[in-house]
Amino acid sequence: MHKFAHMADIHLGAHREQVLQRLEMVAFSEAMDMCIEEKVDFILICGDLFHIGIPDLGVVKEAVRKMKEVQDSGIPIYAIYGSHDYTPTGTTVIDILDTVGIIKKVVRGKITEGKLRLDFFTDPKTGAKLVGISARKIGLESRYYEILDVENLEKEGGFKVFAFHSGLTEFKPDYLSQMETIPISYLPKGFDYYAGGHVHNRSENSLLGYGRVVFPGPLFTGYARDIEQTAKGEKRGFYIVSFQDKVEKVDFIEIKPFDSVYFEYDASLKNSLQAQKELTEKLAGLEVKDKVFVLKVRGELSGGKTSDINFSQIKRTLIERGALYVHLNRFGLTSKEFAAVKVMGEDIGSIESRLFKENVGAVRLTHEALKDERGAIMATELLQNLRQEPKANESKKDYGERMVKQTIETLQLREVFK
Repeated sequence: MHKFAHMADIHLGAHREQVLQRLEMVAFSEAMDMCIEEKVDFILICGDLFHIGIPDLGVVKEAVRKMKEVQDSGIPIYAIYGSHDYTPTGTTVIDILDTVGIIKKVVRGKITEGKLRLDFFTDPKTGAKLVGISARKIGLESRYYEILDVENLEKEGGFKVFAFHSGLTEFKPDYLSQMETIPISYLPKGFDYYAGGHVHNRSENSLLGYGRVVFPGPLFTGYARDIEQTAKGEKRGFYIVSFQDKVEKVDFIEIKPFDSVYFEYDASLKNSLQAQKELTEKLAGLEVKDKVFVLKVRGELSGGKTSDINFSQIKRTLIERGALYVHLNRFGLTSKEFAAVKVMGEDIGSIESRLFKENVGAVRLTHEALKDERGAIMATELLQNLRQEPKANESKKDYGERMVKQTIETLQLREVFK
């Protein structure tokens, strides 16, 4: 019997905090070690191996060192692009790793007579046939699915795996109501396994005409919500798929690089001083040593400002008591006395996305590509680009020129099929 590992949304380099950088690499290393131990025939990464297209070289060095160990064990690593695996210039670290043979991109095809025709890649050891569609920037890959030549893919024989990095409308979690998705009818039928990525929730699904449709979720965490959900008990990891002529077994392999504590506090009907006192007392009784501590504060204060609560001191105290890292979410905390504009959302990213979508129609724009949903998507991408920090030893002039170039590329909507 053959086996392959299916993982996605690893997001190496997602965190600036040193402790989280270390933990995300620990999670990746553990997953690679498990693949070696289980003697899988190959590994399939369905997008977002790194958090950005050109990540910190220190992160790349550690990841390559581990992937080289896997390769030396005789296990090839196959990959597709995720929505984070792009740069405005078109070349990313994924392309570099493919060129030097550390990984292999398995998406191959071209647009002919208005149809996207994909070529299968056959794993030489198992005979498994891999094909798929990489993500586009901020979910713009839907047009590729609309022109996909599914008939040619469906008539191919053998054990087939379709790799993709998109949300599916039929299986979209409730909290991802703003996520762009595609209907499963866009995918070719008759494949033995549909290896998904992009959705940060683990799920195993099936629908008539389709084999197993699996999303492994993030291997560690890519966003603040991921940390919160992990602390609340959601399992993280990847899948090992056993197969011969068909899928025989699908096993979830849990990766747990840290212990955590989740604590939620409702400040409703209390003023800021009362909330500070009560919260401090409650936290004092919790065991936090060597744990990632997640604190979520919500509710409407009856008096005082939200800034009256000294969250900086609270975090310092928890760290002094031995917490590995403290994650604070106070987006749900408001004040009756000092009302502000309320924007629904659990984290900064979802709030920004919602604001762009709600306000793009109020801006006078002449370029069609900047209007409506597409304009909101482009604004989100542009904001992500402008948040990039200078690289090591990069001059202010070079940094400025790079930002301008990337902004121009983004606004021009340069399209390249990967």
